[in-house]
Amino acid sequence: MDFTLQELSCLLSVASEGSFQAAAAKLHRTHPAVHSAIKQLEQRVGVALLDRSQYRVRLTEAGQAFARQAGAVLEQARRLADVSGQLARGEESDLRVVIGDLTPTTRLLPQLKRFFAAWPRTRLHLHFEALSGPWERLHAGDADLIVHHVDKSDARLEWAAAMPVTLVPVAAPQGLPFEVTRSLTPARMRDAVQVIIRDSARAAARDYFVIEGARNWTVGDQHTKKELILRGMGWGHMPLHMVDKELRSGKLVSLEGHHFKRSRLDIVVARRADRQPGPVARALWDALAGAA
Repeated sequence: MDFTLQELSCLLSVASEGSFQAAAAKLHRTHPAVHSAIKQLEQRVGVALLDRSQYRVRLTEAGQAFARQAGAVLEQARRLADVSGQLARGEESDLRVVIGDLTPTTRLLPQLKRFFAAWPRTRLHLHFEALSGPWERLHAGDADLIVHHVDKSDARLEWAAAMPVTLVPVAAPQGLPFEVTRSLTPARMRDAVQVIIRDSARAAARDYFVIEGARNWTVGDQHTKKELILRGMGWGHMPLHMVDKELRSGKLVSLEGHHFKRSRLDIVVARRADRQPGPVARALWDALAGAA
């Protein structure tokens, strides 16, 4: 049984306006054209969809059930038309963004919210990866953009500055089996559990700041790592923006000294240099780079 979108639109318009004449005016069609469309639709369905016995035309009980589904069909058709126009303009229907584990999400996520409010027809696929995971996804073609630290000398990448991140070695005040001093050595720290992030890459996993020979526990994300450190279950390097409040309140102490230093990484927005981005990806690149 075939229905035209025009027939469905006429039915809903008559139902909402209460008359064929008003529906015709709303649709910029003639009264006979609307009347004919409804008549053909009722013939196909085999039941009366409109009650014409009153001054104001109303849906019959069967018409109400039919109209609910007709509205869903018209809405889906509208969305399909939007997608068709979007594709014709070269706009991406989907965009894949990977956020690295050190990225300050409290700054980035509001930027993404504002951006995609202006591009509502592009669906965001957001992934979170650790260590070399974002690079792996980007090089494999599984990401349009990543927000992470990169090797800036890698000619395969284009990057634009986004935000700096400072890493600080920290522990809970009673989380180490010895006193915290500025003369702590790597050898001394082998007696404590080091909490490290597990690389989410499937190949060529990497470790950072790991003390060789020390006990360590691995976790999948920075929030879990912070929770373990706060509970005195180990120590580790944490992004300053995640632990600044705890350092100031005394819930955590810095292990900085002669051997353990804070370090700085530049979080950037990066993409592959050998791929031509679409208009939405270009606009997102400009928005993130401009926000820096």
